[in-house]
Amino acid sequence: MHIKSGDEVLVISGRNQGQRGRIKQSLPKENRVVVENVNIVKKHVRQMGNRQGGIIEVEAPLHASNVMLICPSCKKAARTGHRINDEGKKVRVCKACNEDVD
Repeated sequence: MHIKSGDEVLVISGRNQGQRGRIKQSLPKENRVVVENVNIVKKHVRQMGNRQGGIIEVEAPLHASNVMLICPSCKKAARTGHRINDEGKKVRVCKACNEDVD
């Protein structure tokens, strides 16, 4: 996946288009991410033991293709690429400013 937990992203399609937020959770097997305060849905929960039941609002996962990484150096939403740095590690690279993201 081109994004990780903790990255700031911009939603580029869907009903939440244009919203920004940080990634709370990454689900690479399903190719989905959970973004803070984006894609809020209502969930009905049952009362279990001493926990209160009712309708709660939670963040639902978005498909990873619907979000774009915001580059920390140029502050723009940009595509990312990969390159091997001087120490031999694979790092993500911003295609707009050609700077390392990691």
